[in-house]
Amino acid sequence: MRQIMSVITPSVNEIEKYMKRWAVQENYVLQEKSLRKLFSKTYPENKIIENVLIKVCALNDFYSTNIFSPFKVAKHIINLDIDKRLKREDLKLVDDIAQIRMGRGKVINFYSFATKYCSHHQPKVYPIYDSYVEKMLMYFKKIDKFADFSKNELRHYSLYKDVLLKFRKFYGLNKFDLKKIDIYLWQVGKKYFPKSY
Repeated sequence: MRQIMSVITPSVNEIEKYMKRWAVQENYVLQEKSLRKLFSKTYPENKIIENVLIKVCALNDFYSTNIFSPFKVAKHIINLDIDKRLKREDLKLVDDIAQIRMGRGKVINFYSFATKYCSHHQPKVYPIYDSYVEKMLMYFKKIDKFADFSKNELRHYSLYKDVLLKFRKFYGLNKFDLKKIDIYLWQVGKKYFPKSY
């Protein structure tokens, strides 16, 4: 991890400050609103391939998740029959969606995409994994030792969610749901660990 300037310690005021910043970013706000409508109103179920394919393509486009075969991903989701598991808040579902058999039997782990797919069905249950969030969790672990975990463990969904819950508790952020914690960490990560293209 490259050296970065000191990040302000997470607090209720910091989260609220970043939530206000988020609220005025029209492109992100409208993108999320569109996805919320698509996932909760237009196509809330995952039984018809065309509906799932539209959701996969929209997520892939808005989030740049590098899904190069949306049809295979949509078919995989249909075959998993995920609706009951989403209602049960089954965290293992993320890992099951992520493991997709592509051509020649090769399995690719679309972990970040799978977290986003589940999160857009149940945003308060399934937090989104993102490289920016990962970087900030690793940063705050190093600075404040809020929990004991490895970078690799963040790629196991139940452990990842557990780390976020520990983060929220450690910094006294229990008034915020995991969606808001994710939005905060993503913005801070984007600010302090910008990608160079």
